[in-house]
Amino acid sequence: MQPTHTPGLDVRGSDTIVAPHACAPVDTSWWAELAPSRIGVFRALMLGEMLCAVPALRAVKGAWPHAELTLIGLPWARELAQRLSMVDRFIEFPGYPGLPETIADLGALPDFLRQMQDERFDVLLQMHGSGTITNPLVAACGARHAAGFIEPGGFAPEPALFAPWPQQGHEVERLLALVDHLGIPRCSSALEFPINDTDRIELASVWPGAYAGRPYACVHAGAQLPSRRWPATRFAQVADQLAGRGFTVVLTGTAGEAALASQVEQAMTQPAVNLAGKTSLWTLGALIERARLLVCNDTGVSHIAAALGTRSVVISSGSDVTRWAPPDTAQHQVLWHLVPCRPCGFAQCPYDHPCAKGVTADMVIAAAEGAQQRASAEADRVAG
Repeated sequence: MQPTHTPGLDVRGSDTIVAPHACAPVDTSWWAELAPSRIGVFRALMLGEMLCAVPALRAVKGAWPHAELTLIGLPWARELAQRLSMVDRFIEFPGYPGLPETIADLGALPDFLRQMQDERFDVLLQMHGSGTITNPLVAACGARHAAGFIEPGGFAPEPALFAPWPQQGHEVERLLALVDHLGIPRCSSALEFPINDTDRIELASVWPGAYAGRPYACVHAGAQLPSRRWPATRFAQVADQLAGRGFTVVLTGTAGEAALASQVEQAMTQPAVNLAGKTSLWTLGALIERARLLVCNDTGVSHIAAALGTRSVVISSGSDVTRWAPPDTAQHQVLWHLVPCRPCGFAQCPYDHPCAKGVTADMVIAAAEGAQQRASAEADRVAG
C-alpha cells in the first residue's frame, strides 16, 4: 500500500462555489496573431476525465474571454458544459471506431463531420488524448487551425501546434502541457464541479437527513470497470466501522450500480441510507459537498470530492495512480497495492484481482480515521 505523491491541487471549501479564475490575456505567440473568435475543444470522455480538463479549459477561455468556446463531448456531458463558466456551447459527439468510451453511431458520423465543418472554428484543440485515433478525426473537421497532442511518428495536421503526448504525470498536468506548448498562460489548477441551490433543494427532498446536522460519510462502491472495483464486502466492513464511530453511512451510486450498493448494504451489520440510483449527478454532488468523508474507488466521484473540497479515501485498483489520483494528499488519501500488472488494461481482472485484495479494510479504516483527525486538527486551528 502506498499513498500517491503528486503535485498539489487547489481545492475549495465545501460551503462556497468556485468563481471563474481570471487569467492574463495573451499578447505574444501565434495565438495573439490568430485572435480566435471561435474555439473548439474535443474531449469525448467520462466524468473524471472531463473534470481533469477544467484547468486547461479555464486557461484557454481566460486568455480569450470574448471568444466562443465550444466543447465537443459525449451526450452525458451536455449539462456539465452548460454549468462550466468557461464553456459557451456544446456539440454532441456520436462516437468513432476505436474510441472505447461509447459505441460509435456510424450513421450519425457524416452529419457530425458536416456540422463541425460548418462551425468554421478558428482553432480546434484535440484534448482527448495521444491523438493516434483522434488527430485524423480532428483534421477532418475543417478548422482553420488544429492543435493537440501527438505520439512519436504519429499524424498531426499542423505538427508545430501539436505537443508530445506526456507519458507521465497527472492528467491535469498532461493537458496543461498543451497549454504551455501553445504559449497560453496557466490559471488555477483547481477542478470545478458547479453545484447550485436547486441541487441542494433537490437533495433535501431526496434525503432530508443531509441537513439534519448529524455527520455523514458517503460510501461509493461502484466504478465503470469491474477491474477498478474494490470488493463490496470490504466496503461493508468499512461502512460498519464508520457507523460505529457516529457517522450516518450513505451508500451512493448510479442506477446501474444500485445492485452493487445493495450488496454492500446486505453485508453490513449497521444501518445505512441507500441512495444509489436515487440521485442525479448534481444531487450526488450536493450530497458529497456536505459529507464529512467519501470512501470510494478511483472513479468519477473522487474527482467530484476533489473539486468540492470534501475529504476522501480512495482505493485505487489497477488504475494509474500518478495520473488519476487526487493530487492533494492532505485532503485525499489514496490507497493502492503495487503489482507487476498495473496500470491495468483489463475491464475484468484475469488474475484474481491482487491489486484490489492487497488493500485491506483495516487499511481503509485507518486512513478514514486519519482523515478525521486531520479535519479536527484543522478545525481547532481555525477556531484558535
